[in-house]
Amino acid sequence: MDLKHYTHADARDVRSLLLDIHDEAYADDSDPFHSRERFSYFVDLWSSREDWMCVSGWEEGGPAGYAYGSMFKPGGWWKGHRRPSDLRGSVFALSELMVVPKWRGTGRAQQIHDALLKEVTADMVSLTVEAQRPRVQAMYERWGYSKVGEAKPSDDSPLYAVMVLKLSAAASVKE
Repeated sequence: MDLKHYTHADARDVRSLLLDIHDEAYADDSDPFHSRERFSYFVDLWSSREDWMCVSGWEEGGPAGYAYGSMFKPGGWWKGHRRPSDLRGSVFALSELMVVPKWRGTGRAQQIHDALLKEVTADMVSLTVEAQRPRVQAMYERWGYSKVGEAKPSDDSPLYAVMVLKLSAAASVKE
C-alpha cells in the first residue's frame, strides 16, 4: 500500500478526499450525525490545527482510507469525558481512522494507523469509538488500546468509548 503524509498546510488540498472517503464509508447510514455536512465541520475543525497530521493509504490506484489527528493542548481531553487523573503527559488525539468498505478486514487500517503514529511524539494516543461498534473497539484493544470511559459530546452524537494507547507500551508502533 502506498502511504501519503499530509500536514495542516495540505488540509485544503485533501479536504475533498477525506469527505469522499467518509461518504463511501457511511453510504448506508442515514443518521444525520454521519452526514457529509456534519462530518465536514469536524474535518475543518481538526485540520485547522497547526499540528494536524494525516496519512492516507492508496491501493490499486484509489484511496483505501486515512487517519488523522493532532495534539491535545496541555490538559485537553475529549468533550463529554473527564481525563483520568492517572493519565499524565502529552496526548495525541486520533480523531479519525476510516477505511473504505472494500479494504476493511485486510489490515489496511492498522497500516495507516501505524504510519500516522510513527510521526507522533506524544506520551499517549487517545481516540473515541462508537460504543455500539464493539468489533471496532475490540480491534483497537488488539492494537494495545484500553477503554478508560465513555463520552457523549453532544446531544445528537452517539455514545463513545474513550480509549488510550500509551506509546511507551507500543514500541512496535514507533519502530
